[in-house]
Formats: sequence, C-alpha cells, structure tokens
Amino acid sequence: MSRPWLNPPSGGTAALAARLDGLVPELVATRLHLCAPQPADFVAYAQIAMTERGRYFGGPMDEETAWLDFCQMSAGWVLRGYGLWTVRARLETKILGFVLINHEWGDDEPELGFMFLAEAEGKGFAIEAARAARSYAWNTLRLPTLVSYVDPANTRAASLARRLGAVIESQTDTCLTFRHTRPEATACPVTK
Repeated sequence: MSRPWLNPPSGGTAALAARLDGLVPELVATRLHLCAPQPADFVAYAQIAMTERGRYFGGPMDEETAWLDFCQMSAGWVLRGYGLWTVRARLETKILGFVLINHEWGDDEPELGFMFLAEAEGKGFAIEAARAARSYAWNTLRLPTLVSYVDPANTRAASLARRLGAVIESQTDTCLTFRHTRPEATACPVTK
C-alpha cells in the first residue's frame, strides 16, 4: 500500500515546512536530541501505537488512527506552542521514542507524556528525555502546572513518573494523575 502522506514535503510546501520545523525547539540532553517530528518518524510512532505497547494510550490503534494521533500530537506546536518531540540518540539518527508536552481533548491541564520503543527501554533514555522536556516546560514556557496521566496498569510509566519526583494527586480505575512539582528556574538546553 502506498503511503504518500509519509513522504517529505516538496516544492513550496517544503520551504514552509522547513520554516515551521525551525520554530520547534531542539533540546539537547547528555545522550539525546529532542527534535521536531517528521512524517517519516511516524513509522517508529506506529511501532508503539499499533502494537500492545499502545494499549496504555488508546491502542493498539489501526494505522489511520495512529496517524491521526501522531498528527494531533505534532499539531500542538502550532496550536499551543508545545507538542511532540522525536527523541533520537545524539550520536546517531536512530529514533528511541517520543516525549511531549501536550494538552489533549478532555485533559484538565498540560501533560508531560513519554513513549519509547521496546529496544530503548531500561537504558535511562526515557527519564533523560522527560527531564529535558519538563525543564523546557518549566523554565522556557513557564507553564504554571504539569501532570502525567498514566494508565494504572502501565507500571513502567508510573515508575518513571515517580523517579521524576512526581506524586500521585488523584487516582481512578483508568488513570493515575501524577503531579510534577515546579522547581526553581534553571537553564534548559535549547539549540535553536
């Protein structure tokens, strides 16, 4: 099946896409590079959303639903000034996962979210990326509040939220709301 929506833009649209891409902040952490999502990054996103890994955020999704979710998360940059970052190893181009600051439909406040490929788990990449995104949310965006919504069955995400210092503020059968406490302002590594 042809998937022309995954092709990079061309012609006049490429120039506009490059200008918009240039507005998304790139964050550099010790081992990671957080950058604007590209159409080709959807392949890695789908490896999470369309498999059992996606069960904690509405999946497993079919391809169309996963594409719409990817687009929605990416559109946050235009609509709100924050959104989805693709997380790559700094010394490689390999995608490890995704981290985001987002305010989805039905959410009470902005969320720090994270989703990583299976092969990237257990290596500290998720906490490094989440810390970089959270630092950006606090120190550059000056967001007044930040939570992580976690499915109670997602023990890895709950553990990550706790390691980030977040505490459970509320709990239902389907959602743990972790509150991130705002620290004193510190510098955030932004490259553009």
